[in-house]
Amino acid sequence: MTLTQETYGELEEIAARYPEARSGLLPMLHLVQSVEGRITPEGIEACAGILGISAAEVSGVATFYTMYKRKPVGDYLVGVCTNTLCAVMGGDAIFERLKDHLDVGNDETTADGKISLEHVECNAACDYAPVMMVNWEFMDNMTPASAVQLVDDLREGKEVSSTRGPRLCTWREAERVLAGFPDGRVDEGPGAGPASLVGLEIARDNGWTAPDGDGAKAIDSKTEEGKK
Repeated sequence: MTLTQETYGELEEIAARYPEARSGLLPMLHLVQSVEGRITPEGIEACAGILGISAAEVSGVATFYTMYKRKPVGDYLVGVCTNTLCAVMGGDAIFERLKDHLDVGNDETTADGKISLEHVECNAACDYAPVMMVNWEFMDNMTPASAVQLVDDLREGKEVSSTRGPRLCTWREAERVLAGFPDGRVDEGPGAGPASLVGLEIARDNGWTAPDGDGAKAIDSKTEEGKK
């Protein structure tokens, strides 16, 4: 696929958001992925030209972060957390079951182009382990059976909502959002679940509050005096 003038215009729009244009490289790469389905040589050259940096510098960023893909991704990028807690709670079993069910390995895509499967590192959602992500949205408290049902529903085109977030969109649509072009779903679904709010509820029950700006400065001042 060749980048259109419209895409070049949007890449330039992203770069113009920042005092230092090269600060826009990450969202620019997400836009490339939303159009090309991966990071392509053409996309790398386009970003480099707009930002006035070398293709090698852009490629260095694109190969450093795992969110940027160098081969085509399916409609739904399904990640299974296999870090310590999720693994102990069943993440490894989920990942093995999905590999068998989808007939793919890690970082591979099903023949119909619908599902790309990968194991991922900690998603900072240990209170809902084992956790999966679909196009960067959380699917909590999963089991091998519910994971299979999830990917089957996605392949059949059924509407699926994340556990703590909006209805799932395609991977390319999600990449466009990460590039800074909202899809209108930001307020869909809960932003947090009960397990994540336990500490907040305890604080409210006990009347605990964070210090205001002056209070925080006073604490810092006392800390410095104690060091003397």
